[in-house]
Amino acid sequence: MGNFWQDKALTDFTPEEWEKVCTRCGKCCLIKLEDEDSGMLCYTRLVCKYFDKANCACREYEKRCVLVPECLKLSPENLQNLTWMPFDCAYRILYEQGDLPDWHPLKTGKPLPEEKTIAPFCINEEEADGDWEDYVIEDAEL
Repeated sequence: MGNFWQDKALTDFTPEEWEKVCTRCGKCCLIKLEDEDSGMLCYTRLVCKYFDKANCACREYEKRCVLVPECLKLSPENLQNLTWMPFDCAYRILYEQGDLPDWHPLKTGKPLPEEKTIAPFCINEEEADGDWEDYVIEDAEL
């Protein structure tokens, strides 16, 4: 018997197994802006006011979609439609490649290193000075 992510379809994961796939990088929590002309999404350094930088997680996780209607609950059913997910998102990699990457905490037994998270550079939306467009980041920075 292998690992649950290799033995089961994504739709058969228990809620606990689904949550274990998340590396707590925080990249999906970055506020994104849509270019009105091209429709392209741009990531910013900004995170919502509920983001806990120390734990790289939402302080209001269970109520996040109620408190922030734009927040999207990731699920096996909507994963294929979320093209904005970062290419190194464990959910995306698992969906597209069928296995978790070697650096994943479920394989290494260690938490994701802080430098692979958004913690070193994210800014709470309530602390932003000026226009949110001033906080747009390049994909290479992710």
